[in-house]
Amino acid sequence: MISIIVAIAENNAIGFENKLIYWLPNDLKRFKQLTTGNTIVMGRKTFESLPKGALPNRRNIVLSRNGRAEDFPGADLYPNLQDALASCEGEVYIIGGASVYKEAMAVADRLCLTYVYDTPKNADTFFPEIDMDEWKEVMREEHDVDEKHEHKYAFVDLTRK
Repeated sequence: MISIIVAIAENNAIGFENKLIYWLPNDLKRFKQLTTGNTIVMGRKTFESLPKGALPNRRNIVLSRNGRAEDFPGADLYPNLQDALASCEGEVYIIGGASVYKEAMAVADRLCLTYVYDTPKNADTFFPEIDMDEWKEVMREEHDVDEKHEHKYAFVDLTRK
């Protein structure tokens, strides 16, 4: 199964200056719970944004046409999404960035969204539009503002119809 996992704002914003827009501890816990023990696929910029490099207890795959394997310690390097997916077994999670998400929308079986009820002032990276004629909501878990989360948010899973 190929899943896309992403936190998106109401305007589909996902990032600003190669960083996540929102710091959501529960989203990070969910991300870790879902992806641990599985394969994660990301673009070069997403890999470079990881504070400690390759994420532990997961097979990390980086997509880069010009990169060298030594530039991505702890990760496998592929020139494109098709070759990367051909090398995978089991659960695969696409974790960004925007161009990888856009390409993966055609092959994804599931979207694991953290939908943030907010529109950020600053964003330069956006998730592609989701055509709800192609997707069915199968799970929604709403969360209110609390001491660790300054915006309401929902975990929403969609599967392809």
